[in-house]
Amino acid sequence: MPQHIGIVACSAEGAALCYKTICVEGARFLGPHAHPEVSLHTHSLADYVDCLDRGDRPGVAELMLSSARKLASAGADFLICPDNTIHQAMGYVLPQSPLPWLHIAEVVADEAVARGLKRIGITGTNWLVDSDVYPEKLGARGLGFLKPTDDERDEIGRIIMDELVQSRFTPQAVATFQRVMGRMKGDGCDAVVLGCTEIPLIMNDANSPLPTLDSTRLLAQAALRRATTV
Repeated sequence: MPQHIGIVACSAEGAALCYKTICVEGARFLGPHAHPEVSLHTHSLADYVDCLDRGDRPGVAELMLSSARKLASAGADFLICPDNTIHQAMGYVLPQSPLPWLHIAEVVADEAVARGLKRIGITGTNWLVDSDVYPEKLGARGLGFLKPTDDERDEIGRIIMDELVQSRFTPQAVATFQRVMGRMKGDGCDAVVLGCTEIPLIMNDANSPLPTLDSTRLLAQAALRRATTV
């Protein structure tokens, strides 16, 4: 029997894309229409935002652990979180977690190594870009990285929180990401991580100036591999 995947969700669009990917791509591992058992729990996004605005990583961790405990009670065998930003609290989560986790940035970094990439552009919320979530995991694998400028960070952060998480997708947002990614390409990046799980809803290899590392789908695929091979 495949293992039961628990999803600790934060924002709706990213979690929905991750869940859908697991269900649709499960057929590659298990046959037509098949996928592992999946359970999902989320607290209100506002609760997470309140903690993030205060820089309260232990508070973020407590929300994640609350979801983890509920998912463990529901029978999950391991956990994933389709939200890059709140991975900055994993140092508080892992020592107390009732279940093991896959780490989204580790999954992305491993994929970058497998593709032979060298320098990765980072996109995401202000909280993510200001954190060590990706620098730590990329650096541990000998990969270089480049962050957005302050102005780029602020505009991308606004688009994510005011538009993408609210299911608003505009040509202007696509153009902003294309401009930032084009600048990163000019500064030596050979790929860009879509480091907010909503960004893949508007950006992909077809419209990006750089090859993309889709954190949402890569995490879902890693969860499928774990669930079907253990």
